[in-house]
Amino acid sequence: MSLVSNMFIIFVAVSVCIYYILPMKYRWWGLLVCSYWYYLASGIQYIFFILFSTIVTYLSAAAVKRYMEESRKKAKIFLILGLVFNIGMLGIVKYTNFVLENINSIFHMDIPGIGILLPLGISFYTFQSSGYLLDVYWKRTEAEKNLFKYGLFVSFFPQILQGPISRHSRLAEELYIGHRFELSKFERGLERILWGFFKKMVLADWAAVFVDAVFHNPGNYNGLAVFGVLFYSVQLYADFSGGMDVVIGIASLFGITLDENFKRPFLAVSITDFWHRWHITLGTWMKDYVFYPLSLSKCMNKFGKWGKKIFGKKTGRKLPICFANIVVFFLVGVWHGAAWKYIVYGLYNGFILAFSGLMGDQYRVWKKALHIRGEEKWYRIFMISRTFILVNISWFFDCCDTVGQAFHMMKLAVTQFEPLQLLTIPAGREGIAFTPYVLIILAVGCFVLFIVEIFQERGVKIQEKIAEKNVAVHFGIYLILLLAIGAFGSTAAVRGFIYAQF
Repeated sequence: MSLVSNMFIIFVAVSVCIYYILPMKYRWWGLLVCSYWYYLASGIQYIFFILFSTIVTYLSAAAVKRYMEESRKKAKIFLILGLVFNIGMLGIVKYTNFVLENINSIFHMDIPGIGILLPLGISFYTFQSSGYLLDVYWKRTEAEKNLFKYGLFVSFFPQILQGPISRHSRLAEELYIGHRFELSKFERGLERILWGFFKKMVLADWAAVFVDAVFHNPGNYNGLAVFGVLFYSVQLYADFSGGMDVVIGIASLFGITLDENFKRPFLAVSITDFWHRWHITLGTWMKDYVFYPLSLSKCMNKFGKWGKKIFGKKTGRKLPICFANIVVFFLVGVWHGAAWKYIVYGLYNGFILAFSGLMGDQYRVWKKALHIRGEEKWYRIFMISRTFILVNISWFFDCCDTVGQAFHMMKLAVTQFEPLQLLTIPAGREGIAFTPYVLIILAVGCFVLFIVEIFQERGVKIQEKIAEKNVAVHFGIYLILLLAIGAFGSTAAVRGFIYAQF
């Protein structure tokens, strides 16, 4: 049941009605039933996976809680077992065929792969439930006693498709208490949903037409590689952040506030800043559950001491952090998909962060020598532009089919430039004749998105400003967004959200 389908809109409307009809103390039951109803609609065969993840982490957390006081060693055993079974399930389903393909290639074997399709949202609920188990072990949250309540935390249907990856300590109470109907929250939810659909159907889906043409037919459009990756930036950001708007908006209809997952990433001044703004909940998950435990571990402490002896105190102190960043982004790459291109994508980001960490002192020396304070407007524009270029280079690995193709497209991006080829790409049902209009729609849509984000970056709380206006203004905004989606939305093939595959 795709987020952009009429059936999903009907499902949400029915779910909201059920929620507010039920007595307050039973409303979480309504959410649980609707969440599993939604999951069953994707295929009854996939229910085993989410039940397995839920029950394993629930029982493991209960065992950790029970043994924590008397024997931390026993508690740790249950923690490890829970993580191995939970993350192991994700590994088997998502990466078995990738591993077998590489074994077959290296050793000239013919081991058959497995025929399991990727269950809906498995990457998201596996990380969310694993984070809960670690938080119980580290005493950051209490172990949930009610299996059904915990089941709702894992399966809450708006976020199961593409996040955000929530923390039990923050989301659980939001889900379990019965929320009263609040018109202001409901209106904000509707606004957020419509804004998300605008980004998805007007920007992402039209941009995808050009992305597919350029990257699926590089021979025909070899002068458009640089445009292809720029359109991919539009597609990916509008698709993923638009999906987040829809998800957060739907949760708001129930009175529930989910964590934000984007914070104007293309205004970032460094790759570090970019990852603080892009897929925020994945970044914080990696930081809290991988980066800090690894960088502060005993082995990294020994590695740091060795580095100080070999490279000096300053560099040696940075080496554990640099290594931890590389490991984190290797895992980010692996999380994105079972292919070498995703591993290279992750390592690309990891090595940039590691290099930036090592060069931090030198950068400060250069800035001082050039009399750059770092507050100048031109310098900020330079840093944003530099970061944007580095990010777009990484997208080649994300949107190409192989690492080899990614490097080939990078080569074309700097050796071939024929922008008029854009006008030869058919756009939707109307074909080539409509292509110039689509380019204008994308340009205007991106400008509107840019202006909105500039205001938000300056601290303007747009939804709160809108909430202060009268009903006529609210109705006008809904009408404008609906008309824009209807009039300018893509007429190409209907597409689901990209991150719904994860």
